[in-house]
Formats: sequence, C-alpha cells, structure tokens
Amino acid sequence: MKSKILSLFILLAWCGIALHAEDDPVLMRVNGKEVLRSEFEYLFNKNAAAGARTDAGEVERYVGLFVDLKLKVAAAEAAGLDTLPQFRDELEANRRSLSIAYLTDTAFLSHKARRYYDRLAADTSARRVRAAHIFKRLPQNVSPSALRAAEAAMDSLYRCIQSGGPDAFEACLSACSDEPEAFWYEPLQSVSELEDTLFTLSPGTVSKPFYSPLGLHIAKVYERRSLPPFEEMKRGIVRSHPQWLREAGDTLAARLLPAYGYSLREDAYKELMTKGKTSRTLFTLAGREYTGDDFARFLGGRNTGLRRAFGQYVTRTVLFLEQGLLEEKYPDFRRLMQEVRDGMLLYEITDREVWQRGSSDEAGLQAYFDTHRQRYCWEEPRYQGIVLHAKSRRQARRIRKFLKKLPEDEWLDAIRLAVNAPDEQRVQVEQGAFSRGENPYVDHLFFDGKKPAAPEGFPATVFLGRKLDGPSSYHEVPRSVLAADYQAWLEQEWLARLRKEGKVEVNQEVLKTVNNHGGIR
Repeated sequence: MKSKILSLFILLAWCGIALHAEDDPVLMRVNGKEVLRSEFEYLFNKNAAAGARTDAGEVERYVGLFVDLKLKVAAAEAAGLDTLPQFRDELEANRRSLSIAYLTDTAFLSHKARRYYDRLAADTSARRVRAAHIFKRLPQNVSPSALRAAEAAMDSLYRCIQSGGPDAFEACLSACSDEPEAFWYEPLQSVSELEDTLFTLSPGTVSKPFYSPLGLHIAKVYERRSLPPFEEMKRGIVRSHPQWLREAGDTLAARLLPAYGYSLREDAYKELMTKGKTSRTLFTLAGREYTGDDFARFLGGRNTGLRRAFGQYVTRTVLFLEQGLLEEKYPDFRRLMQEVRDGMLLYEITDREVWQRGSSDEAGLQAYFDTHRQRYCWEEPRYQGIVLHAKSRRQARRIRKFLKKLPEDEWLDAIRLAVNAPDEQRVQVEQGAFSRGENPYVDHLFFDGKKPAAPEGFPATVFLGRKLDGPSSYHEVPRSVLAADYQAWLEQEWLARLRKEGKVEVNQEVLKTVNNHGGIR
C-alpha cells in the first residue's frame, strides 16, 4: 500500500506541479497549527483531478475531510510517531526518491526520450503486436543433453506446424507452451531476441525456432498496431535507459554551478592531476571550501581516473547542496513532502487506532456485535441446534436430557464418545444453523414443511435448539464483514473524540478565495 502511494507521489513530482505562494494567507488553525491556503488548494485540486467536483459546495465539504486529516496527523504527532527512528529513516528515503525528479534536467530527459520515440515511430517494424509464442523455459545451467532434447522437441513442433493446417500453431501452443496465451507486446517490455522477432514478423506468419536468454521460442504474430502516444511510453523509455538519469544529473549540475558560485583553484587542481593528491583547496562552492582531503574521502581508495572522479565529485557536491534547498526553492516539492509526511503519519496512527484493533480485538468485536446484533439479522429465521434420530422415543428423550447439561459446542463429541459405540451407531445427528430447505425435519417442525419419512431404523426424532433471527455469536458472522464494520465504527468514534478535544478555526473569508485569487494552481 505504501509503495503504491509513493509511486503516485513520484509521478506527480515528474509532472512538475507549479504552485506559487506570493499571496498565501492562513486558511485555518488546527490545534494551534497554521495551515496555509496553498496547502489546502494543493490537496483539494489533486482530489479534483481524480474526478471530484470543484464547486463551492464541494470546497465546503472538503474542509471537513481536510480537518479530519489534520486532526489525525496531530494525534500521531502527540503520540510521538514522527520522532521514531524508523519513521524518520523512511521519510528521508522517500525524500531522496522524490528529489530525483528535481535533481535531473527534465528537459534533457524529455528530449532524449522524444528522440528515441521518434526513431521507434519511424521504424515500421517497431509497433505494438498481438502475438503468442510456443515457449520452453530453460534454466541458465541447462545440461547439454537437456538442451539437445529441447532443441529436438522444438524442431519437431515446427515441422508439425509447417505441415499441419491453419490451426496447427494454436494446437501446439495450447498443448506445449509454458505461456499458452497471446499478448500485446510493446517495445522495451521483453528480451530483445523475442522483440526483434515479433516486430519483424508479418501478421499470420510463424517464426523458426530461436533462442533468447529465457529459453526456446516459436513465435506467431496475429495483429499489428501503431505505437501508443509518447506520453504513455515516456516513463518506460526513460526507465529503460538509466544512463540518461546520470547524464541529466550532470547537465543540471553544470547549470547550477554558476548559481552556487563555483570557483576552481587551478593550481591545486593541476597538483592533484600531476601528483595524484593534494591537501589544498580544490574549489569553493556556496562559500565553502572543498579540499583535496575531502576529495580523497570521496574517492575512498577506488582505482579510477582522477579527472572523471573529480567531475563526479563536483556534480555530487552541487546536487547535494541543491537537494538540501528543494523545499525552499520549490513550493510544490515542499507541499509534496508535507503530503508524504502526513500520509505516513496518517497510515501509522490509523493502523494503531483502527486497523490493528479491528482485526485482533476479540473483546471489542464481541462487544460491537452485542450492541449491533440487529444489523446481522438474516432475511429469514433459522433453526440453530441439533436434529437427533433415535431407535425409540425413550432413548431420544434421555439423550436430549443428557445434552442439555452440556455446552452446545460439545454435543457432537459427547454423542460420539458416550452414545454411539465404535461398532454400533445408536443415533443419527445433524447439528448446525438450518435455513428453510436445508433439512426436511427442520422444515416440517419450524417452517410448515411436509412431514418427511423417518430414517430407516431410527423412527424417533427430537430437536434441541432454538429458532433465531440472526447469529447468536459474532463468530458466526463472516470475519471480513464484522471486522470492516467494527473498524468503521472505531474510526467514527475516534474522530468524534478528536473533534471534541481538538480546536479548529477556519477563516471563512480566506476559504471563499480558494481557487479564486488569480494565482497559478
């Protein structure tokens, strides 16, 4: 769950949300903590981007949701969850991940991705294809004999396809392939050997057997379509070229150096390049001096080219400085990090107050069920108990009297151990919660059904139980249903306490200006 939320945050960071805060008044105070209009607008508009309404009434409604969020976050802070080492480490890890979009030249990446996409689009073979392959997976350590056997089997299949009818490939695919289904394939989704074959085959044609790092294949293309739009492929293209990220970081660093007052000390740099080391100041950046000793610690004894390593050191240093100023330089990053922090605290405090209790608090589940028993009534009554067939009325009444002294969950064991002998069945029994139509004897006695014939050899039938409108125990309610209801109730009660104990002040005049103040959203 957390990973899915973080992925969404990273995507939004790449999109470059730009919110300006030249005029950013206080919208509300929650437990004395100020909340600016821009923070509220950021989350409200993000919610609207997912399809929610954005009229004035919806703004008013969202205020309640926003306040609930802030009250829960305040509860998490009061519990000290934001001070735990694990929380701080995870928050910092998330910050590093999110900062990548701000520490690379996004224009450079877009340009590289666009050029790559244009080359794909110009290549008539690089299209989406719907295809299937008769595939035999081979381990990396396959033995020569197993490899020869797999090759012979694949050659045999290929000959059958060539000499068979129009459905021969599909028959072999269904019977022999480790992946017996057709898929839509796009560039960069599979190994190059498979893609090279698929994107060069004409629809309806079958390839000869070929190898890939995965195993052996015989492929067939059914349909070919044009590439998806660039924006749909952009992230995948960039992800498949990790070297571009390094180049984009270098490009951004080169652009940042003048802004941070970078000044190289030529004499010290020459000494480093000549002697391989120096203790002198190599360069200044943002008013701080970086020496040859600092560079040696960065190098850490690695055997690499000094010139290249020095360039990497300068790049890393300026990007590190830039990373420390992201919240100050980019309001959208500051709000994004606030959202991540609040989201993490919300998850942890809700897990503590609601989710854990909802799944493991047996006493709480029992109390909730007892209070809300009517919610779980059945559409029709049921008979809950035991149906006992004996060889005589006297025997049946005696056994029923015996069972009345025992808990209901011990009845079947008592009959098995004390009544029926290993070599003789003295009574027949059925126990459970019976609805109409599930047991003919119950239907006759409790639901006006026809009288059934007695079981052969057991003419006397008696009942021990009761007719119920709903389950008698919370254990009889599906666990997932009861836990979900209990968790919803826990959250409702928790929020009621937070609202009662918390102090919330909303500036109604500022609220009227949400999305209506001429700023860029």
